[in-house]
Amino acid sequence: MADRDLSIGQVAQRTGLSVHTLRLYERRGLLASDVRRDASGRRVYSAWDVEWLANCVRFRASGMPLTTIGRLAQLVREGDGNEVERLQLLREHRHRVTEQLAQLRDCLDLIDTKVTSYERHLAAGATGDPWQQQPPSTPDEHTHQVA
Repeated sequence: MADRDLSIGQVAQRTGLSVHTLRLYERRGLLASDVRRDASGRRVYSAWDVEWLANCVRFRASGMPLTTIGRLAQLVREGDGNEVERLQLLREHRHRVTEQLAQLRDCLDLIDTKVTSYERHLAAGATGDPWQQQPPSTPDEHTHQVA
């Protein structure tokens, strides 16, 4: 192996992917280049392969389906001339991620509202659920309350 060539174990360590996942990615056509083999038949990866796999990890973390990653990898393997299709795949995924971010922002806003309410509720020394309506007070309770 040349100094820049990496074993499957080294690639697993650098990408955080398991050896099993790397083999699966190869079988599913998710790599942008063919995996080379050394004289003993062991897989040999380049720095570019590691970079591509790091992108795949981020694509997956963003929810990109393996089929879409595979199509993108296929287009890269095919070479120049299909950049418009690559761009379209990425734009479509970007749109989905943008929608997910908007939904997550809405969820975070709700959580922040709840956290703030509980913090205020507890800081005031109150007990119970701040989100449950308190029963209306009776007229007798009003006369016994201290102003």
